[in-house]
Amino acid sequence: MELKTKLDVEEGKQNILITREFDLPLELLFMAYSEAEIVEQWMDNKVLKLENKQHGGWQFEKKDADGNVVFRANGVIHEFTPNQRIIRTFQMENTPFPVQLEFLEFEKLTEDTSKLSMLIVYKSVEFRDQMLKLPFKQGINMAHGRLQEVLSKLKITGYVKSK
Repeated sequence: MELKTKLDVEEGKQNILITREFDLPLELLFMAYSEAEIVEQWMDNKVLKLENKQHGGWQFEKKDADGNVVFRANGVIHEFTPNQRIIRTFQMENTPFPVQLEFLEFEKLTEDTSKLSMLIVYKSVEFRDQMLKLPFKQGINMAHGRLQEVLSKLKITGYVKSK
């Protein structure tokens, strides 16, 4: 499978730059990160909270078939500029990973294409490298592939124009 989501990882730095171009209008790509019902579809997580404003909070979780929580993450939104930028913290609960800082930049390429650039800053190089030992690269590619698939269907139905 082609990895369309690119990761730029510099030796000795505590960050990862993730970029991906989508066959989606900018507004629809941004909605993938700002509208709870869309986030739930492509991330396959339940959105418990999503306050799209400065100092707003967010929380997502996933449960198994027996109702046990298998993943929960939360954070604070520090900047929310529609169709341009989201700056937020991200922390996975019940893991050894400390909170990280994420800078999401949304860019219009054409009327029907857009780009997401996501800079993730970790507490240390060691934590960043631990994350990269997990199937992180494959996971983000799968998630972005699902995002493209789910939002392409919304694009066809004219979801953006109806909002």
